[in-house]
Amino acid sequence: MSEKENDRGGDAITALRNELDGIDREMAALFKRRMDISLAIADEASRAGLPVGDPERERATIFRAAELAGDDLVRDTKMMFSTLFGLAKARQRTRIKGEGPLVQSITRAAADSRPIPSRTLVACQGTEGSYAQQATTRMFEAPSIVFMRDFESVFEIVEKGLCPYGILPVENSSAGSVAQVYDLMVKHRFHIVRSVRVKVDHVLLGRRGAKLSDIREVASHPHALAQCGAFLKANPDIKAVPATNTAVAAKELAEGGSSERGVIASRACADIYGLDILAENVSDASYNYTRFICISRKLEITPDADKFSIMLTLPHRPGSLCTIISKFAAAGVNLTKLESRPIPGMDFEFRFTFEFESSPTDPNVLALLAELSQDPEIESFAFLGAYA
Repeated sequence: MSEKENDRGGDAITALRNELDGIDREMAALFKRRMDISLAIADEASRAGLPVGDPERERATIFRAAELAGDDLVRDTKMMFSTLFGLAKARQRTRIKGEGPLVQSITRAAADSRPIPSRTLVACQGTEGSYAQQATTRMFEAPSIVFMRDFESVFEIVEKGLCPYGILPVENSSAGSVAQVYDLMVKHRFHIVRSVRVKVDHVLLGRRGAKLSDIREVASHPHALAQCGAFLKANPDIKAVPATNTAVAAKELAEGGSSERGVIASRACADIYGLDILAENVSDASYNYTRFICISRKLEITPDADKFSIMLTLPHRPGSLCTIISKFAAAGVNLTKLESRPIPGMDFEFRFTFEFESSPTDPNVLALLAELSQDPEIESFAFLGAYA
């Protein structure tokens, strides 16, 4: 291509881009006018006691617009107008309902922000030497720990106000999310006030004098067993037995278990319960961390809070999740986790947990939460907390 042809091509592109700039200016002005009219409709509908939304009219608008755009752009036209309708309805809801009780409670809690206490009563599952106990002593300088038999008992004692805080595992870097805890979140009322990662250092423990060759079965929490798949595969004669907790299994072994039984637990359990370490580093990955959350009954927001968690259920139709994710993108929010769990008794329907980074005083995020919490198309919404 000659230099002259190059220049002509560049001039043509510049001209086309200038034309696009003019179209964009027109679209921006029309968009503003459309949004202003949608707010005027909200005001009139509110005064007359009439519903704001009109699904039949929306379908007719998309049909007409798609007809004008042509067959090649039907899908894109539908997407564009659906987004426009969503933005307009969100502004209309905010206009009619205001910021809503959720944002008001977050604002109050952020204004009353204070660190979690250093000395307090804390519930966690398991017993001394468990990773949950280690997470508790990481979060609190001098806690009085109440050990519970299972995860649900931790939720219950906090929800009933019998213990101000509870510690629960939510995910492991090797084995993924703790599904049981996520399922229990739906049943209980609580707020997350803090999160911490604990290094998991699994070892195989046995009674004093036992050797690895003696072991015929090994007990541990199912999540811990899942983190040690390579070790169990390399020792096919050892049967894996699920237990309620890694440290509970170690304590039971110390109190009278067989020399043919071992447990996978933390290194601390060897000293606490007088057990021998029969194999080191039995985890599949050397980089093995479990993330724990601290829950409370009331909404508390500490001064260093920089993360949010919410849970919601969406209608079972194409594009519903995409629409929600686009709202986070529009608010400039970084999603750090999206967890989906099937809803029991409902085929192919899921409940979603979102985690994202932000300050609890960010007006864009507060507006987003107000919109999501008041959106009638979201079947259920729960604010889990703003925390560090």
